[in-house]
Amino acid sequence: MAVVHEMERAIPGLKLSWTLSDDGRFIPAPTLDSRATAKTSRGLLPLLCNGDERHFVTLARRETPASQNPGGRPQLEVHARWPLDVAGISAAAEALERIAEAAHAFWAHATPKRAAGDIAEQTSPTLAGPPSPPRGLPALKLPWDLPSPETPHRLGWLNYWSAATARRLGFPNPSLDVELLTRARRTAAGGWIVPLTDTPLDLDNPAHLGALLRAYERFPEIGGRTAFGTSGPG
Repeated sequence: MAVVHEMERAIPGLKLSWTLSDDGRFIPAPTLDSRATAKTSRGLLPLLCNGDERHFVTLARRETPASQNPGGRPQLEVHARWPLDVAGISAAAEALERIAEAAHAFWAHATPKRAAGDIAEQTSPTLAGPPSPPRGLPALKLPWDLPSPETPHRLGWLNYWSAATARRLGFPNPSLDVELLTRARRTAAGGWIVPLTDTPLDLDNPAHLGALLRAYERFPEIGGRTAFGTSGPG
């Protein structure tokens, strides 16, 4: 419920008081007291939304079994979606921070749908075998092949790294992270919000694609491409 409240605080006027029926109709969500135990037939907690088709905002969560996670530990995933209009862009960094820290996340990202699709292909095997990412992006390992829960699966437009994740990545390093530190900021809980670009990530923009590629080069541990070993002040 902390995640619900923090997302509502981050996006002005948002109320996640609806969910969807099996046939896609808006229905009132369970009360705050009962949402924590209400589950669908698939074992997932209900998707929550604002009930507005013109400005659709959703929040969902799912539990992933130990076999699908680094270190063989079960985890909770939280997924939020909101429109990328002027208000949505303005609220994005605060929403990411509030959601991630309310969920006690190791790491998180906020990324426009189109760029997120290309980034998802970094871990999607092809019929011929390993992933074949577009745009020269590096192939990334599947989550259960990563060394620890603190290891981010991928990068995004706005990146949240907990204090533990930042330490493992060796971020910030003043000599290596000059570009990132022009946009990054520390969070109240000691994590970091690290934007790769000033505006929403658009991989058709060569400058944005370059920023993403440089970040992958700076942090080869992301996606399990190399062992941890970098260092820097926490």
